[in-house]
Amino acid sequence: MMGITHATSGAAAWIAVTGAMPMVTLGAYPLDPVGVLAGAAVCAGAALLPDADHHSATIAHSVPVLGRVVTGTVGLLSGGHRQGAHSAVAVAVVAVAAWALTLLVIATEEVGTVAVGAGVGTAMLTCFGLKARDYVRTWAAAWGLGALLGLFVAVIAPEQVAWFPLAVTVGFVAHLAGDFLTTGGLPGLFWPWVPRPPEVLHPVPVLNRIWMPNGYVALPLLGDTGSLREAALGAVLGLYCVAGFAYEGMRMVGLDARLDALPFG
Repeated sequence: MMGITHATSGAAAWIAVTGAMPMVTLGAYPLDPVGVLAGAAVCAGAALLPDADHHSATIAHSVPVLGRVVTGTVGLLSGGHRQGAHSAVAVAVVAVAAWALTLLVIATEEVGTVAVGAGVGTAMLTCFGLKARDYVRTWAAAWGLGALLGLFVAVIAPEQVAWFPLAVTVGFVAHLAGDFLTTGGLPGLFWPWVPRPPEVLHPVPVLNRIWMPNGYVALPLLGDTGSLREAALGAVLGLYCVAGFAYEGMRMVGLDARLDALPFG
């Protein structure tokens, strides 16, 4: 998947899990509008994290020199693109790291508890998501807006920290789900062990697209990365996000937008 689709899918996944929009959200982890909207920004950025193993990823351009150093290091440690950073092991590592960030807090007399770790994480991930979606033209603008949201979470609403690890994990998993739907596939659940299919299965139609000769697995409904089908899915998810943002915005200002309040509800 392209970065823009990954970011969109991350935001959409968060809205589906936490939003209150009737009939079109799961509501499995219901949050107030602030948590839904801020979490969507974090989740969109987290959906770009697995591609930190690629030198051309959004993250590689986020900070001069340092960005490429980070992606190069991740790529080296994970074995290259779509290997370790696209595995169940990576999901566990990222989830624990996100949780650990929430433990970095400072108690002050002036403003009370400051959630430093979650604030910094929010700023970074929001920055990545904004730039991947091309909502801003420059990295400076992306970092500035990310810093504002990070400051909000760290200082003004530190209680929002509770959802931070979940948002990071959901975004990361959304990325893997997206790549699973392309022809490139994923190394499977058992990386670094990537079992290859027996040679007798290589010529079998359909199966050889699902369990590929290199051991990767895929359900390539979207075709190649950047395909028209991927673009169409991204457009649908984008519309879903707009509807979710609008609904949560109405909740935030106290408007009753519930379907059961309508004459036909």
